[in-house]
Amino acid sequence: MFRIDWKKLPAYALSGVLVAGAGIAVVPHVAAQAQPAPSVRGLPDFTDLVEAAGPSVVNIRTLEKAKAGSGGPGSGMDEDMQEFFRRFFGQPLPGVPRQAPRPNRPQPQDEDAQPRGVGSGFILTADGYVMTNAHVVDGADEVLVTLPDKREYKARIIGADKRTDVAVVKIEATGLPAVKIGDVSRLKVGEWVMAIGSPFGLENTVTAGIVSAKQRDTGDYLPFIQTDVAINPGNSGGPLINMRGEVVGINSQIYSRSGGFMGISFAIPIDEAIRVSEQLRATGRVSRGRIGVQIDQVTKDVAESIGLGKPQGALVRSVESGAPADKAGVEAGDIITKFDGKLIDRSTDLPRMVGNTKPGTKSTLTVFRRGAARDLTVTIAEIDAEKPVKKVADKEEKPKPVTAAQTLGLTVSELTDAQKKELKIKGGVKVDTAADAAARAGLREGDVIVAIANTEIGTTKEFEAAIAKVDKTKPVNVLFRRGDWAQYALLRPAR
Repeated sequence: MFRIDWKKLPAYALSGVLVAGAGIAVVPHVAAQAQPAPSVRGLPDFTDLVEAAGPSVVNIRTLEKAKAGSGGPGSGMDEDMQEFFRRFFGQPLPGVPRQAPRPNRPQPQDEDAQPRGVGSGFILTADGYVMTNAHVVDGADEVLVTLPDKREYKARIIGADKRTDVAVVKIEATGLPAVKIGDVSRLKVGEWVMAIGSPFGLENTVTAGIVSAKQRDTGDYLPFIQTDVAINPGNSGGPLINMRGEVVGINSQIYSRSGGFMGISFAIPIDEAIRVSEQLRATGRVSRGRIGVQIDQVTKDVAESIGLGKPQGALVRSVESGAPADKAGVEAGDIITKFDGKLIDRSTDLPRMVGNTKPGTKSTLTVFRRGAARDLTVTIAEIDAEKPVKKVADKEEKPKPVTAAQTLGLTVSELTDAQKKELKIKGGVKVDTAADAAARAGLREGDVIVAIANTEIGTTKEFEAAIAKVDKTKPVNVLFRRGDWAQYALLRPAR
């Protein structure tokens, strides 16, 4: 064991002995010197910002009609998540009566409409234009916007752009508190920012953090603002706000291995979002430019070997025949270093620059080819609008007769002996698809129906016979198994 003979230590050493727990450190005594006082900054106070920006942030709920295989609200959740939604949000679940409608709120007209998702948004103009993410409203049959004062409106989708994940919806209201738009170029890494939204449906939730990085390239169309602000499902479409109370971004994505927040979130820069929103409001769609090249990044080895110096620009892998780049004289192997005089630092800069250029515009490409730079004039073309894929049948199929089960939205099949043994039942039929009345009742693919209208079912033939006998103008009770659990559902005819 190491010991110190305190009597033999000189006096000057004793003044510098530090004892911490079981460890001892010996430091020489140094005469105290005057040190400049460090500047101390307290943590920011967000209360004024919340009061100023909070009234402009809205909650967005979307609804969709029941589709085949949809087991109704809660069918895709485990039991714990169903219980969470039942207790905190009153979401209707299979076999559970709906809550009474909230007062002064528009109710969906279609009985098939089911809650689809929750997101956020913010008021862009006083006359009712609201900005959010495209993925928040994508596929929605109905959009409901709730203001912080609890007023709720049905919204009309003006337009949505999937490439940038920006959407604009319109509510019929005036005198609304619009947000202030900030200057992204003034945003600095390390600057405090704040988010307001509806994570997990919890309206008007405020979180804060700092800007972690700018121009973060995640492979999408836009360079993102990276922050450590807590963002979770439901925050999508909400504003990212600076300390001046200005919106600098739209919270859009998170990096996560668990599905929840892990300290990295991404926001769409507001200047890009505004540019998109202006086109959506004017025409309902976004027009983008293209020149018809396939590009890749320029590596350090390539840049040095061809005399470019440092790795920059976009390496042209191929040129589309007859495209604007082809007509302008661009060749495979060229490195495009500038677009209209603007330096292309990374290959991903080029499609953004070209995409933001109005089709029909004559622009200048600076290309590096065989050791020399040259300018080429290109006329920007327009990216073709996305068209839905049409499924064409090879042969005309004859219509199949509609069974009694299909009138209730059900298609079923026989159980195997192994499935019967596993479920410990003698008979029943497996649900292959559930739509219409069956989906509204909460049935879903994989359920096993064991009785219809108190009649035990063993085979598909018995199932069809039982269905044919019931009065389809009245609710029909169905006993079904889902795993080890048995429960009842009521098939109600459409009105």
